[in-house]
Amino acid sequence: MSFSRRHVGFTALAIALVGAGGGAAWMFAPTPDEVAVRAALDHYIQGHATGDGAHMRLAFNPAARLFWSNADTLATRTADEYIARMPGKPAADEGARKRRIELVDVTGNAAVGKIVLDYPDAYIVDYMSLLKTNGEWRIINKIFMTEMKKK
Repeated sequence: MSFSRRHVGFTALAIALVGAGGGAAWMFAPTPDEVAVRAALDHYIQGHATGDGAHMRLAFNPAARLFWSNADTLATRTADEYIARMPGKPAADEGARKRRIELVDVTGNAAVGKIVLDYPDAYIVDYMSLLKTNGEWRIINKIFMTEMKKK
């Protein structure tokens, strides 16, 4: 059986066929921009895990803003105000906190990311808008929702 050039090109994109629990999923090589977007989002996650604002400074563009709804009222703060609130050390319950990047979508010099923070007392979903400026991907905008867990 011969394969067309198109088929070979498609196959070359696939890194591996990974079996998980008897199932399989194709995994494709991420683009350099997708890797860089994930790196910025990983700095954000590490900032939460360590309480170190230096990670957040690597994640956020200095002009970035955060927005959320507080009792149906729009609330906002600058990235600098957000980073200034970092405690400088991990939370006491850090071992029980889970964080993951759930989605990355890149088009040209713009990207979005979805991060889920699952903490013992709250479930938080962050939606990040990122822009590539001066060759670097940084978060320019964050919106989020917080759902407190019942104790």
